[in-house]
Amino acid sequence: MSTAATADETPTIEVSETAAEQALDLLDGEGMDTGVAGLRLFVQQGGCAGLSYGMRFDGEPEADDQVYEHHDLRVFVDPASMNYIGGSVLDFEGGLQGAGFHVENPNVVSECGCGESFRT
Repeated sequence: MSTAATADETPTIEVSETAAEQALDLLDGEGMDTGVAGLRLFVQQGGCAGLSYGMRFDGEPEADDQVYEHHDLRVFVDPASMNYIGGSVLDFEGGLQGAGFHVENPNVVSECGCGESFRT
């Protein structure tokens, strides 16, 4: 397992403006308060490469979450997930075949062919 940062450095998560706009629109559509609620970005076991990304909306952060705010979007990341995704950028890609959120993760050493799971 690799870590995203040294002990004296807090890893970061960046969010593109396009991804923030898309997520804020979805949060609004769910009737959630964007001043408190946010997008949870996490890593879970699964997929052919061992780990996969997960995202969901949460009404508020957990006590041990790292909270980031980019373009008015709050992003919550738990400590265990931060070990795998620190330094990543959340983006949104449009298009006919690949519309959706995408994590650009500098910690990935290999991905499965479909790009849905990874290994660090």
